[in-house]
Amino acid sequence: MKKLFLNQYIRSAKALSIALLMSPLLSFGQAEPLSLQKAIELAQSRNRDLRIDSMNIYKAKQQTAITRGLLMPNISLTGQFQHYFQKPVFFGLNGNAGNSERIGYARFGGEDIGAAQVSLIQPVYNSGAKHEIQRRRLLEKQSQLSFRQREVDVVAQVKQNYVQLLVLNERLKLQKESIIRNQKALNDSRSLLAQGRALRVDTLRAYTSVKNLEPDVLRLTYALQISQQQLRDLLGDVSETDYVLSDSLELNASESIPAEDGTYKLSIQQRPDLQILTLNKEINDKEIELYKSARLPVVSFISQYQIQTQTNQFRFGNAAYPPVFFAGVQFSIPIFSGNQNVNKIALGKIERQQADVIYNNAQEQLKTEVKQVLASLVETSERIKTQQNVSETAELSYAITKYRYEKGVASRLELIDSEFALTSAKSNYLEAVYDYLSSKIELDRITGNIKEQL
Repeated sequence: MKKLFLNQYIRSAKALSIALLMSPLLSFGQAEPLSLQKAIELAQSRNRDLRIDSMNIYKAKQQTAITRGLLMPNISLTGQFQHYFQKPVFFGLNGNAGNSERIGYARFGGEDIGAAQVSLIQPVYNSGAKHEIQRRRLLEKQSQLSFRQREVDVVAQVKQNYVQLLVLNERLKLQKESIIRNQKALNDSRSLLAQGRALRVDTLRAYTSVKNLEPDVLRLTYALQISQQQLRDLLGDVSETDYVLSDSLELNASESIPAEDGTYKLSIQQRPDLQILTLNKEINDKEIELYKSARLPVVSFISQYQIQTQTNQFRFGNAAYPPVFFAGVQFSIPIFSGNQNVNKIALGKIERQQADVIYNNAQEQLKTEVKQVLASLVETSERIKTQQNVSETAELSYAITKYRYEKGVASRLELIDSEFALTSAKSNYLEAVYDYLSSKIELDRITGNIKEQL
């Protein structure tokens, strides 16, 4: 009875294993081929973070245009109309009657009063406006550098996600091959057990090996689905498209690892975030000049042309319209503002010193990042060579052990150990390739490079 139950359980497990191997990834959308170059182009044109930062560039340009208006003429047209139910009062026209303290008054003029004027104010000298325009132009350049930095980060994320998908596909393929080999070993054990040429423990061990591998297939399957979703997010794709990667994992054996000094200098020149830190120092200088200019006079040319009239019972057609026209110069000299300008200048100098410290700290951190990524490239390239040799050795060892097992010389345990060593060696090789390509992607990010090749 126990034997019958065990055979049925093994047959059901076999059917489940085969179904799991043959089932494709869960997919809700249409498959579409995708190369790394196309993925980067799609991300550059549709990524939502990049679109937000591109809008910041237009906002900065608009702010600069608004600030330029401080030096342009300001022309305004104003008008007014008033109807008096009692005519306006004017005091002191009749003098003081009988030395009384009561001041006399009179009412005269029209019940309806209208006026219109055109005013012109043209700034002649405004040092603060000039420095504010220069500061806005620097902020505009800063927004462009921020967009470039975001682009570098997005391209690096696309590359990383693309490589991750390639490695996951290879690992899933490797895991399925391992299950197929172990499933074949399980079938052989059952056959030998039925013939009385093998022990039951060999069959149970083979069955356990198959079942231990199946959860990894499920884990890799869902990891691929998550990576697909992450790729769609990076590409700004709102559909349920499943991308079929057209590129493959390739390593350029002739590629050399760059020198540390050259990489550091290249990063200083090309990295947008470091250029932003340099630009911040210029912005702080302009802010200090802006605070200092608040103590200088502001001179403007002013002019106004005015027409006014008065009448009764809305008879504007018979009213007179005497014009008034004048032009002149207006100036404003700040004398005391509660030490606000002095304190703002002191604050600007502190922010300038802080910008220097931040930039110097970023340079020192960059040296560490460059050293780490280059060391990782050296380590992973050597690991790839070792793991490739180990993988080839494991394949040869498995082939020899399998041949000896078929000839009845090797044991089932030796075959299982050899297969496990082969799977581990190939998996370690894939991990080394992934780490190497990840280090290359990080090197491109550190140097501000957005090239499409890995």
